[in-house]
Amino acid sequence: MAKKAAETASFMMRFTQKIYEEHGESKVQWRGNVSHVQGGENLNFSDFKDAVAFIQEHLTDLTREATNDRSSEEQENILHKSFSLFKTVAATGPKILKETLKDPRKQVANLQDQLSEYGEELLEKVPLDQWRNASKSDFLSIQESLAALSQSVALLTEKVDALHASETTKAKTPRSKTK
Repeated sequence: MAKKAAETASFMMRFTQKIYEEHGESKVQWRGNVSHVQGGENLNFSDFKDAVAFIQEHLTDLTREATNDRSSEEQENILHKSFSLFKTVAATGPKILKETLKDPRKQVANLQDQLSEYGEELLEKVPLDQWRNASKSDFLSIQESLAALSQSVALLTEKVDALHASETTKAKTPRSKTK
């Protein structure tokens, strides 16, 4: 079953860092940009909570549009259910991001574990059948997508390991001094 654009919300996040010296100490500053793919809106942020609010606003609008034929009480109930998983991600996102920046290799493995866990949890918690008649093939398609995402994360792990090995080798190689 093909997804309609009105039933889909995709977001892309980019992070940039600036490393600088302040009072003889190295500092790092992270900034982000989140884009709503379908609508083209962007938000620059330095506080992850702003990105979460941006995403939640778009998801709320999408859910309200999908349920505009329902009573306002039903809409609120569906919104509440739809955001239970999102609230978990929003609450843990900043911690995961911070830990990823500290140790990317460890967090890629952690992310793989969480994707597997959340994939099952998503199928159990989000009542998709209340919104549309989902077939078993739709659920299988979601599972296949999660498996593909997990494979992509595994490839990313390999790349991070290679970068880490490269940096370790560079750090151990004595630098020659030129005058």
